[in-house]
Amino acid sequence: MSSNDPTQENIFSESHRMVTRGERESALGQKGGVFWFYGLSGSGKSTLAIALQHQLHQAGKTVQVLDGDTIRTGLNKDLGFTDDDRRENIRRIAEVAKLFANAGIITLVSFITPKRELRESAREIIGEQDFHEIYVKASFEECAKRDVKGLYAKAAAGGVKHFTGKDSGFEEPDAGVASLVVDTEGQSFADSLAELSGYVLPRVDAQ
Repeated sequence: MSSNDPTQENIFSESHRMVTRGERESALGQKGGVFWFYGLSGSGKSTLAIALQHQLHQAGKTVQVLDGDTIRTGLNKDLGFTDDDRRENIRRIAEVAKLFANAGIITLVSFITPKRELRESAREIIGEQDFHEIYVKASFEECAKRDVKGLYAKAAAGGVKHFTGKDSGFEEPDAGVASLVVDTEGQSFADSLAELSGYVLPRVDAQ
């Protein structure tokens, strides 16, 4: 951004005077980071994130879940589901997640995040070191069978515009891009959670 940008000329950072991230993490006894769960509606993102939150909490960790539905009823309630609104939705939540991670908090983000460009944008904002991309994999057909929120039936009847997987595309990650792929269609919930825990726990341990 240009130094001549009038929106920036009267902004002065005070970050150098604040408690450091290392000091916060030391006090909390953990490492902060952002674990970004994405996949189709009904794939199990939020269910896994909440279950993992309970596991981490029981282990004495400080954890925050940022869920797409919750955020869209508050911070992002002014946004719809057009491509531009999806980009702004992800930009805002990535900035919030970055703040939590910098505070030493383990941050579990659950958003559909259907496009590769959106995931790359989130990675760029949060930073490579803190961003863990977790693809919660289940096919459109399987998610439609589950239809936990009744959205697939509503979409089939034309009651949901820009529905991901139907009217709006979902892009799976290229090979090797996601930090972890959890296949909730091909394995049980217990196995999915165990696989997820095995990835996350060593990365948030302060030791």
